[in-house]
Amino acid sequence: MSPAPARACGIDFGTSNSTVGWLRPDAPTLLPLEAGKPTLPSAVFFNADEETTHFGRDALAEYLEGYEGRLMRALKSLLGSSLMEGSTEVGGRALPFRDLLASFIGELKSRAEAQAGRPFEQAVFGRPVHFVDDNETADRRAQDTLEAIARQVGFKEVSFQFEPIGAALHYEAGLDREELVLIADIGGGTADFSLVRLSPERARQVDRREDLLGNAGLHVGGTDFDRALSLECVMPLLGYRGRMKSGVEIPSSLFFQLATWHTINFAYTRQAFADFQHIYRDAATRRELDRLARLIGQREGHWLALQVEQAKIDLSAGDTTLLHLDRLEAGLAHRIDREDFALATRSLVERVAATVGNLLDRTGVAREKVDTLYFTGGASGVPQLRARIAAELPQARSIEGDLFGSIGAGLAVEAARRYG
Repeated sequence: MSPAPARACGIDFGTSNSTVGWLRPDAPTLLPLEAGKPTLPSAVFFNADEETTHFGRDALAEYLEGYEGRLMRALKSLLGSSLMEGSTEVGGRALPFRDLLASFIGELKSRAEAQAGRPFEQAVFGRPVHFVDDNETADRRAQDTLEAIARQVGFKEVSFQFEPIGAALHYEAGLDREELVLIADIGGGTADFSLVRLSPERARQVDRREDLLGNAGLHVGGTDFDRALSLECVMPLLGYRGRMKSGVEIPSSLFFQLATWHTINFAYTRQAFADFQHIYRDAATRRELDRLARLIGQREGHWLALQVEQAKIDLSAGDTTLLHLDRLEAGLAHRIDREDFALATRSLVERVAATVGNLLDRTGVAREKVDTLYFTGGASGVPQLRARIAAELPQARSIEGDLFGSIGAGLAVEAARRYG
């Protein structure tokens, strides 16, 4: 008799992409969520023209087609932040951020149930090692908020597992011998690491606490690399680090808002526009600020952020990329080289590397004893970051997992183990 499908699902609610895993016989673990693909980009678009709500790739397509409305991305970044108890304006009404997250997680649940042909009342959610760095109270509040939202959309039993452990469980399913593995899970919002002993024999054990030698994480991920690349290589085209007539540098808050996914809409408020008018009036030069005025007036902040994100992807695969910025100025194009990308993100890379080094030192495990460095999460493909982490473990072999699916698949294993 073949085993029955699991009762529960595993949910990887990611900063950039989300997946749902469900263990069942002779079928892929990850459920297709959009257009046959297992990933659903963590994006919501409220179409003001047609008064409709769109999710995932559909949300991005609606926005890029030019419909009026509000695009929200990097929703997970709200958890643990002061913004979580606030709201944003949609269609002239205040939409609490809690309800925004509930709409997306509810959509994940309903799509997974439609594909599975059955309801899910139990789920194991992935969570970063730290939602919030160096603040246990805020970190606990972030998990409690996510649990409350999950229950709000219909889950009756909710539990959590660290995302790198989810990836470890997925990797372990393919092992034929014991390995000491450093799981490097670097997603859109966080970089998380787990040092864990894995083997086919250990996989059969229910209690794995002795196999987990240490965890570490920090709030640095792909969106931080986007922001650094934007600020260093793109925002100067809009006036960042320009000068006022007095000689002082132009205030930077507007540029930081536009370079950060979940704060882009703040650049369109009345106060932000009033601040910009003051800057424009007293700026030493205005050509770059004319581009910024066009960006704000046409609400092209998310469009620009998408161009920067694509540049990051291009520079992770090749040596150079060319941004076409005609929406800001006719014929405007800007070349960025991989060296520029590396320089812009150097401090982020070193922060991540320091976290890895501290984890290895804290566990007391000699670096030469680590067999494998397992990369997962979309941002783990950034070459300068991967090389710097690998330098901490020069004798370990580097393995690339399913960058977007390992965690969801591993959480499905954990869900079956916990709930049957």
